[in-house]
Amino acid sequence: MKKIYDEILLAKAQNRRLVAILLDPDKVEMNYLSDLIEKIKTSPATHVLVGGSLVESDKIDELVLLLKAKLLLPIILFPGDPSQISLHADGILFLSLLSGRNPDYLIEHHVNAVPLLKESNLEVISTGYLLIESGSQTAVERVSQTQPLDRKNIQLVCQTAKAGEYLGNKLIYLEAGSGAQLAVPLEMVNAVSNEISIPLIVGGGIRSQQAIQAAFESGADMVVIGTAFENDSNFFKYD
Repeated sequence: MKKIYDEILLAKAQNRRLVAILLDPDKVEMNYLSDLIEKIKTSPATHVLVGGSLVESDKIDELVLLLKAKLLLPIILFPGDPSQISLHADGILFLSLLSGRNPDYLIEHHVNAVPLLKESNLEVISTGYLLIESGSQTAVERVSQTQPLDRKNIQLVCQTAKAGEYLGNKLIYLEAGSGAQLAVPLEMVNAVSNEISIPLIVGGGIRSQQAIQAAFESGADMVVIGTAFENDSNFFKYD
């Protein structure tokens, strides 16, 4: 398999649209995982993300191993903290919460993860993570104890994303949050896409294939679907 980040860069250059299914280990019913995997196979998914803001489950390793046994897609960790790292995955989004000022999510968790990552074969992908206000308090906001960026202040979001690129982040992730009432505004997606030169991921509050298409048309390079797919694994059969 090619390196994950190299493939994302290639997809961006070729204007190929990427779709990631986000699976929260605490929400996945292991008894129905085989059915879920079959539905992922028939979906347009190009990547699978595993993780969540507050994973209280001890089944991350089990989930990752089962996914790798049945899927050819890259399995990428989307961790809230170092306890969510599985050495069996293919890669990890090394998330720095640039929208907040809690040092734990800017650098502390990263420092604590280094011993594990050094001993692993995980592809570490530095990712600037921006939480955008979405109409209700999300799990990311509660756990990180940070405020999201104002969805109307597009200039500040663009500046924050560009600062992340200047700092060396390889990806920028605009996140409305799990179960968000409102997705990231399309005009914000477009503005950030035009501001940065690195790939842009958009997730949270996207509940239809039309919304996915709109995010792509606005400049997203990868769209992440989590709650909508969790609630209805036939999501991609509609529209």
